[in-house]
Amino acid sequence: MSNKPMMILIAGPYRSGTNDDPEKIAANVHFMESFAVPIFRKGHIPVLGEWFALPLLALAGSKETGDEIFNEIFHPIAVRLLDKCDAVLRVGGPSSGADLMVSTAKEKGAKIFFSLDEIPEG
Repeated sequence: MSNKPMMILIAGPYRSGTNDDPEKIAANVHFMESFAVPIFRKGHIPVLGEWFALPLLALAGSKETGDEIFNEIFHPIAVRLLDKCDAVLRVGGPSSGADLMVSTAKEKGAKIFFSLDEIPEG
């Protein structure tokens, strides 16, 4: 018998350590996305807040990382997404945003994982 599939938010550094360099930010997103297929193959639904935030930022007219529109949407959409998630996988190095996702998920009663090995089969 398998466990119920979970929706798992992958949370890691986005801007941290990048000095807002677009290539470094893209590398951070790629790193977080590298966990998506393994999570899917374990029988779960992987999500990144960036998958929701970045298209909205473009549609809302954000001009640069950290502008008013960015701050209105980027973390708030991920916090809202946590209402639908069963767990968070915290990856990578220091990140106040990823830590916010972990603390918010804990408050909502979601599971917190720190490695793929901790995630059960779905």
